[in-house]
Amino acid sequence: MGGWTYILASKPFGVLYVGVTADLAARLTVHREGRGSDFVKRFNCNRLVLVEPHATIEEAIAREKALKNWRRDWKLRLIAEANPGWDDLFDRFNQ
Repeated sequence: MGGWTYILASKPFGVLYVGVTADLAARLTVHREGRGSDFVKRFNCNRLVLVEPHATIEEAIAREKALKNWRRDWKLRLIAEANPGWDDLFDRFNQ
């Protein structure tokens, strides 16, 4: 079973949240319903701006840890390269 890393944002260039999951659709639904992380709820990070698939959950966890250690400007650049319009990708992955 694989895994996913993802970044949620409050708005373009706003507050960022880096997460990991084995079931992306379920995790996104939990966040959207306000039952996910307190951080996401507190800062209204409900815009899915980056998603990365991984072959294993272990790889996803390792990537999440690496991303959490990245500088903010590196994360912003990563998002801008993959999703220049900072579009909400929720509907693409919640099916």
